[in-house]
This record gives sequence, C-alpha cells and structure tokens, in this order.
Amino acid sequence: MMILLYFIALLLAGIASGLVGAMSGLGGGVVIIPILTLLFGVPLEYAAGASLISTIATSSGAASAYVKDKLANIKIGMSLEIATTLGAIIGSLLAAYVYANGISKWLFVLFGAVLLLSLYPTFRQYEDVHRKRINQDWSTDIFQLRGSYYDKAVRRTIKYSGYRWPLGEAIMGVAGLISGLLGIGSGVLKVMGMDWGMKLPMKVTTSTSNFMIGVTAVTGSAIYWTLGYIQPFIAAPVVIGILFGAYFGSKLLQRTANRSVRLLFLVLLGIIGVEMVLRGFGVA
Repeated sequence: MMILLYFIALLLAGIASGLVGAMSGLGGGVVIIPILTLLFGVPLEYAAGASLISTIATSSGAASAYVKDKLANIKIGMSLEIATTLGAIIGSLLAAYVYANGISKWLFVLFGAVLLLSLYPTFRQYEDVHRKRINQDWSTDIFQLRGSYYDKAVRRTIKYSGYRWPLGEAIMGVAGLISGLLGIGSGVLKVMGMDWGMKLPMKVTTSTSNFMIGVTAVTGSAIYWTLGYIQPFIAAPVVIGILFGAYFGSKLLQRTANRSVRLLFLVLLGIIGVEMVLRGFGVA
C-alpha cells in the first residue's frame, strides 16, 4: 500500500510539474527536482536522472501541440540546438565528477543561483506584452529569425522578428552545460536567451524552449543512464504525470495572456531559486 501511495504521489507531482513547466517554458525538470529533493528526500543525482527523462516527456507532450499551432519556431530552435547539445555533453560528464567527489551540495546553490539571476532580465520586460519586433541585424535574414502566430488571448496574428543570433547561441551553450550538470532541460536560460537576448515574443520563446529541451535532455540522459543515475521506479510515475501535465499546459498557454505567462515565470523562478540555495547551504 505504501508503495502504491508513493507511486501516486510521484504521479501527481509529475502532473503539476508538467503543467507548470509547459506554460512557463522551463520544462518539468526545473519544478520536479525541488519536489523530489525537498519533499520526497530523493538524492540529487537520482532526481536529476528522473528530471532528464521527464523533460523528454515534457517536450514531447507540449512541443507537439506548439508545433501544430505554429507557436514554436522550429527553424530558430534547430539553429540554436547545436550549442546546447554540445554543452549538455560537457555538463553531464562534469556532473559525474561532482557526484563521485561528494560535492553535490554546490549544485543546489548553482541551481538556485541560475534561477535567481534569470529574474532581472525577465522582470525588466514584465510590462512588455507585445513588443514591436523591429530589431534586426545581419543574423535576422541568415538564420530566418522571423515568424508569426495567431494569439488566441488577443485574437489577432502577431508578427515578429529577432536578432543577435550569436548572443542567443552563446546563451544556449551555457544552457546545455547547466542542463547536463543539473539534470534539467535548462528552459530557464533558453527562454532568457530568446526573450532577452534575441527579443522574440514570450509565447514563442516558451513554446520553442519546450521543443528544444527534449533534444538537450536526450543527450544528457544517455550519459546519466550509463552512470546509473536513472532509477526506473522514480522516473516512471514522474514521466507519466509530466506527459499529461505538459499536454494540458500547452493547451492552457494558448489562451493565456503573455503578461500572465511572464508573471508565472517570475514567481516560479523566485520561489524555486531561494529554496534550492537554502538547501545547498543546509538551511532547508
């Protein structure tokens, strides 16, 4: 009976993580790792392993809906995926060293710091609901950083263009490194790179981020599996829950205002970031 209740609790945690992760563009991993470590007492390396597997589920559940509704920009996502994949390989190998030497507490601090540092650029653009996408440079046309989508919240088509592709690619490299190191899809930095760095609309960044994190997570999870950090009993219910949560979250995002999505993003970053830093220093 206790095993069944534990399974159900992990399933519900996965549903909540997938719902929030899909709407914010963070991916379910950013939410499920604090839940597993802080509430369920799961060691960080196994929580990270489950997170990477669940992130693939988040991407599959949410990205399919985003691609169908033309929210996710596949061309932009694929052009940025090279750097984040290479970063994920390096980060996963570095994680093996960290866990083997018993210094994983600093990963909690790093995790929280990454989230908290992402607050400032996102907060500065909180009032910016539909920016006029007039920013262009040489990379706008070369990497086809243009597109449009129908916003159901305001009932009109939004046209946009982005720029500063090299800056976005650099941030994606760091995002991949953090993904492999912490076992997350690094949606935080992906959203930040496209929103703050490349000036793309928030709904486009969150949906494209959900598409990208799956590819990044596949790279990291292969190494985590080899290292023995993926426990099926923990990962299975989490993955199932996140898959359902991500699907419904993607549907809900389409009818939610950009400003509300950004507010959700900010609140989550603050709460989770503080909790993880406190855990790293042994306070929580």
